[in-house]
Amino acid sequence: MERDCVFCYPEMESEQEIVLSNDYCMFLQLKQARVKGGQLAGAGLIVPKAHQETVFDLTPEEWRATYTILQDVKQYIDETFHPDGYNVGWNCGEVGGQHIHHAHLHVLPRYEDEPLAGKGIRYMFKGMGNRRKG
Repeated sequence: MERDCVFCYPEMESEQEIVLSNDYCMFLQLKQARVKGGQLAGAGLIVPKAHQETVFDLTPEEWRATYTILQDVKQYIDETFHPDGYNVGWNCGEVGGQHIHHAHLHVLPRYEDEPLAGKGIRYMFKGMGNRRKG
C-alpha cells in the first residue's frame, strides 16, 4: 500500500464512498456521481485493494474479482440510475490518461439525452484534434 494513495486509503478522499467490495477489489463513487441526472450519474471506479500500478499488474485473483464485482456494479447502476448504455475502460500510464498510479477500471453509464450519446471510447481519438505530428 502506498501511504499517499487515495485508492489504497479511500478514506483520504472525503467525497469518495465504497459502494461495493469483495476480497480483492472495491467499487468507489464520488458524491457527485450519486446525483441522479448529473453529468456523471452512476459513474465509478473498480479498484484492486492491493496497490497495483496498472491493469497489466493484476493477479489472476484480482482479474476474477474485478469481473465478479463488475457484474454487481452493473446491477447496482441499472437499478439505481437506469442508464441506456455503458463505457468501461482502463487508463494506463501518463500518456494513456492515468493520473492516479493505482489501477482502476472506469465504469461510465451513458444516457440517451447526453450531447455525446452514441459516441464511444474511440470518438476523441479519431477526431482531427488528436492528429499526430509525425
